[in-house]
Amino acid sequence: MDGSIPITPFQNFGALRILNEDRVAPQTGFPTHPHRDAEIFSYILSGELTHRDSMVTKGQESNGTSGKDDFYRMKRGDVQFTTGGKGIAHSEQNEHPNSWVHFLQIWATPWKRGLTPRYHTRTFSEAAKRQGFTPILSPLKAWFSATAADEKEAVPTIEGTIPIHADLFMGAGLIGVGRKFGWVVGGGGGGGDGKDDGAVKVRAKEGRKVYVHVPMMKEGKASVRVWVEGKSDEEAVLGEGDGAFVEGVEVGDVLEVESIGEEEAEVVVLDSTLVVI
Repeated sequence: MDGSIPITPFQNFGALRILNEDRVAPQTGFPTHPHRDAEIFSYILSGELTHRDSMVTKGQESNGTSGKDDFYRMKRGDVQFTTGGKGIAHSEQNEHPNSWVHFLQIWATPWKRGLTPRYHTRTFSEAAKRQGFTPILSPLKAWFSATAADEKEAVPTIEGTIPIHADLFMGAGLIGVGRKFGWVVGGGGGGGDGKDDGAVKVRAKEGRKVYVHVPMMKEGKASVRVWVEGKSDEEAVLGEGDGAFVEGVEVGDVLEVESIGEEEAEVVVLDSTLVVI
């Protein structure tokens, strides 16, 4: 693996470049490889994923004991984010002796090239995800005009999320059978059972693209119905491993996601528009 993006028919949707759902066997993984000018994040579904990079010396990792951004062995509920920027080398390995790791690896296009490499890690609770779509990532609050101090402080547009150098918002929810969550286009988040309780945070108001993904978590027993409230009669039914590409939406539209399978559905939403300066 050389850090390049595989060419597929399904990439470059808004700021989203690619989403892979990966499973890695015990004691294997992706050896050290370079990245630059890409925003890369891993969403852990099960198992353990060990991240090492050129910014942290092996043997000096803190594993989260000294701060929220510096642990390196991730488990379910964790999201690790890397700004490749000017260039960084990292590895992702499953160092567990006998358990597989299952995760989403997602790439996004940054709004500027040559950024300072950095990474962040956060844990997002299962309980919150069962109440509604939980915001995971949001743009750096200072946006394009960020100073070196802004970059170091790394304040996101939405409190409690990971800041990203893109007009991209990510949310995740665990939707019980028969329940419906609403995602407000433009990063507003969403309430459980279709209620909107989020304030829109985005700058680019038109031409937004929303990708909805259902990870393979329940042996095929989870499925969802997706539609845009009040826009049209069109809807999509997604099984595990499926994704929906939603276009023709603008800030304030509500994307409804209803769980219609036999088991709780885990759903990831990526809401973006491509901005490059």
